[in-house]
Amino acid sequence: MMTLFFCFFFFFFFPCRCLCRICGMVLRKVKGPVHDVHGDLDDASKCVLRKMGCKFTSWPDILLKVFKVDVTEDAESIHPLSFCHRCWLAAIRGGGVCSFTRTKVPEWKPHASHCYLCSPKKSSFQRTGRKRRKVVPKVQRLAKRAKWDHGDTIAVGEKRALRPFGDRHSPVVRAWKKNGIQREQWVKNITHCQNDHLNTKLIAEKLPADFIISFTCLVCDHLLCDPVQSPCGHLFCRSCIIKFTHVLGPHCPSCNLSCAPDDLTPPAKTFLSTLYSLPLLCPCEGCGEHVQLGLFKAHCLNHEFEPGTNKHSSHFQSYLLTNKGGRPRQHLLSLTRRAQKHRLKDLKNQVKVFADKEEGGDLKSVCLTLFLLALRSGNEHRQADELEAMMQGRGFGLSPAVCLAIRVNTFLSCSQYHKMYRTVKATSGRQIFQPLHTLRAAEKELLPGFHQFEWQPALKNVSESYNVGIINGLSGWTSSLDDSPADTITRRFRYDVALVAALKDLEEDIMEGLRDTGMEDSACTLGFRVMIKECCDGMGDVSEKHGGGPAVPEKAVRFSFTVMSVSIQAEDEQEEVTIFTEPKPNSELSCKPLCLMFVDESDHETLTAVLGPIVAERNAMKESRLILSMGGMPRSFRFHFRGTGYDEKMVREMEGLEASGSTYICTLCDSTRAEAAQNMVLHSITRSHDENLERYEIWRTNPFSESVDELRDRVKGVSAKPFLETQPTLDALHCDIGNATEFYKIFQDEIGEVYKNPNPSREERRSWRAALDKQLRKKMKLKPVMRMNGNYARRLMTMEATEVVCELVPSEERREVLRELMRLYLQMKPVWRATCPAKECPDQLCRYSFNSQRFADLLSATFKYRYNGKITNYLHKTLAHVPEIIERDGSIGAWASEGNESANKLFRRFRKMNARQSKAFELEDVLKHHWLYTSKYLQKFMEAHKDSAKAFQATIDPEEVQDDEDLTPEITGF
Repeated sequence: MMTLFFCFFFFFFFPCRCLCRICGMVLRKVKGPVHDVHGDLDDASKCVLRKMGCKFTSWPDILLKVFKVDVTEDAESIHPLSFCHRCWLAAIRGGGVCSFTRTKVPEWKPHASHCYLCSPKKSSFQRTGRKRRKVVPKVQRLAKRAKWDHGDTIAVGEKRALRPFGDRHSPVVRAWKKNGIQREQWVKNITHCQNDHLNTKLIAEKLPADFIISFTCLVCDHLLCDPVQSPCGHLFCRSCIIKFTHVLGPHCPSCNLSCAPDDLTPPAKTFLSTLYSLPLLCPCEGCGEHVQLGLFKAHCLNHEFEPGTNKHSSHFQSYLLTNKGGRPRQHLLSLTRRAQKHRLKDLKNQVKVFADKEEGGDLKSVCLTLFLLALRSGNEHRQADELEAMMQGRGFGLSPAVCLAIRVNTFLSCSQYHKMYRTVKATSGRQIFQPLHTLRAAEKELLPGFHQFEWQPALKNVSESYNVGIINGLSGWTSSLDDSPADTITRRFRYDVALVAALKDLEEDIMEGLRDTGMEDSACTLGFRVMIKECCDGMGDVSEKHGGGPAVPEKAVRFSFTVMSVSIQAEDEQEEVTIFTEPKPNSELSCKPLCLMFVDESDHETLTAVLGPIVAERNAMKESRLILSMGGMPRSFRFHFRGTGYDEKMVREMEGLEASGSTYICTLCDSTRAEAAQNMVLHSITRSHDENLERYEIWRTNPFSESVDELRDRVKGVSAKPFLETQPTLDALHCDIGNATEFYKIFQDEIGEVYKNPNPSREERRSWRAALDKQLRKKMKLKPVMRMNGNYARRLMTMEATEVVCELVPSEERREVLRELMRLYLQMKPVWRATCPAKECPDQLCRYSFNSQRFADLLSATFKYRYNGKITNYLHKTLAHVPEIIERDGSIGAWASEGNESANKLFRRFRKMNARQSKAFELEDVLKHHWLYTSKYLQKFMEAHKDSAKAFQATIDPEEVQDDEDLTPEITGF
């Protein structure tokens, strides 16, 4: 019986399985083996086709080439899965590339009640001829046993019409049922809802047939249970339509339009109220009460618990559902999580037992595999591919590190990112971006305080703990009862912890450098040397936020550092090998923030108090070595610090020198302004931090009991105690700005011919400046600025700008002098701007001394009215000290403060976009986001997602800062 039922089920549900996919013939009528449409070539077929030049290895490729049929998009419930041996021969004879037959491929459609495969008139499975005659004698024997007449109708499980026994010329009896009876039979085998849904015969009143049909499921013909409505407007039981579409494809049983389970919606409430108010006749024996459909199940349950009623009618037992609630049984997906858990409790236990027994307790893999197989069987290949990618660890969502990089580089606050995350998840239905808590977990690995390390010997007056994050910059403040609280807010990282995080961020680059130099990884554990560039600069116009806390000044100071290079000296080698060099030393992406404070850089006491702990940690690290795990092995690092990223004002503040208007013009040598103007070129570097400390002691104690002027001449301008060691050098950025300021004044003097009139009035100078600004704005598109900045200086110091200015100079001779002066300057400028002048501009480096001497001669001869006994600070350094600095350090441009100056704009932007609106927390947020912005690890992700980051920036559109906004360093007295 089971075999007969399976054959019946297979034939009625999947009649196409018995047909050839290509020609539509019945497979059993074609001699030869049956071949799988989606399978690979067998050895014999592969060998034959290979000899004929065909290199395909699977049947879908060959069928597409020979019969022009794409079987990769076939639906299992519609298309046959095999093809006959006759089509196989046609493919082989065509060499896998063409067909010599006229095979017509049929058009396969979803199975329906009026399917031509199942229809008695058109079905190729209809029993005819001899096979039908075999049925009649068996039926005759059954009729004789029952003693029925020849013309009567018999029932053997199902009704079948018979012809008279003796009449051979009577019409042939059809062995198949009518379409309606046939459809009812195979639909029952799909839905299995006979014991769950109520029959329309239970309706108590005699209602119009059309009215009853409107409350009937178009799949099972029962009263609607948990009704849903298709896009085409037809109504079904939820479970019936889901089972129907799963077996026969996503189409409406009534009109054959597309109808997927996701398209189903609940009907209107008015319809539901009318449905649940239908009067039904109770099937319980002896009751006969009329009950509304909505209360029917509760009424039947009352019968079940009545005393003495142990037996119910067959109808009552059939329609009493396992759902004990009074409302209709809801679909699994519409339940709450708790209800879903309760309904699937037994299934979960069974799957858990299987996972413990067969898969070592991996319940997640078992459930995901079941889901994957269900999607594949339903031809949901897109979702299946996504699930398979997620199971293999390459999901469609972005990793937390990528999301963090996008958030930091697009300057999104937490609320903005969370809003974007929810919007994308709601609109796409997929979690492309990761939630905020996963981003915070990724932040911890990049911020200082995550990695373990050790100092040998231990740092003096510094804690040995490594998990130290952002701390209060005033934590080392030594106060007494007489001291007033500091009017500042400051946040910083501990210097050694920040250096460890910066080295771990460069771990991939350092290990790659070891491999590129051919050095053995295991042998390189000692002798690493790290060069650090330090920068410090003040910012003005930082507006104060509202809130509690001290009344802080509207100025800020930033202290930052850059890892310039990492080199190693092996035990057997005599020379150091550089394994990492910062490719962009003047970029804000490589300038890592260490300390932020709201303080005026002119406030010497507060500045020294805040930077005092940093100086102590810096001095302690010079005398110790860091033990840090790098590439899976502990390695030893020593740090060398160079304080070069300071402007003139900050250097004099750090080294205890007099202000920039002092007689002692230079921070590198002991020359006075008059000496520098008389001899512009021949000077050497004589100052150092240790010498400044000695001179301060002389200034403080006056051991020789000298007068003020004599003592000042002895100490060469030292008036305060130096508290931070700086490298005697020239800052390239501020040198450009200072020299551009000087050239701007020369242009004004030449326009007014000051060489003829040495004492012009103030009104005349204003008119010359107005004429120069008007000319530059008209010809060069240079807007006048109150103070010189970097962008203005770069455009002003060009031959094009000089030609524009020469149009206003009356004398042709003076024009030629200006052109010659600018030409010499432009030949000298690349020497101090280049990162490596020996490689980038060797010719200009060789001619620098000659050009500087020629430049000085022009100034002292042609512009004597301006440089008679005086010269600017940066012009003196440009002419006198550049070759010596390059010979000592190898470069000036690489050690400039440009990266720190560019990061000032980031400070303002992070404070505006990402910081909390509180004095106590805003510096902490800015410091954290700025550190993440400089992470090399995140920058690598942004290189790969640069276009997407621009798209997010344009989409979300946070308030932009203009590219040409003048936030570059300023030189006063412009």
